[in-house]
Amino acid sequence: MNYKFWTTCMIKDKNRVLLLNRQHDALKGYIPPGGKVEFPESFVDGAIREVREETGLAVRNLVYKGLYEFVNEEKSDRYIIFNYITEDFSGELLENPPEGEPTWIQIDKAMQLPMQVATKLSFPYLFEEGTFEMQIYWDIEQNQEGKVTVKRT
Repeated sequence: MNYKFWTTCMIKDKNRVLLLNRQHDALKGYIPPGGKVEFPESFVDGAIREVREETGLAVRNLVYKGLYEFVNEEKSDRYIIFNYITEDFSGELLENPPEGEPTWIQIDKAMQLPMQVATKLSFPYLFEEGTFEMQIYWDIEQNQEGKVTVKRT
């Protein structure tokens, strides 16, 4: 079994959120800042580092909202993404960061934007009480997201 750990951190400012307009490689769309957790850092430290690298902002007081994972049974791969949200941030946005242009988007308009499937599916849960766990099975034949299950706590 191969495990890979990632994080996202939704930055909320009143009725808007900061999303990256990612337009490189096959994973295009608006996404929250985040990325791979480096060993041996904690998941929260990884989220804080990734936000700074991708946006220039310093975030604090992250609230855990849940996780989603991609499961590829054929390759025995499991990508686990820990999702956080915060309203506590400071700093100035980077110009031309590598992962995509940081853009403030009205929360009620965000779902109309092109997003990666997991981002679109998990987006509403980030603003609700409790946590979520989403499991997305990779459809090998179609080479895309397949069966999705969601559990709420």
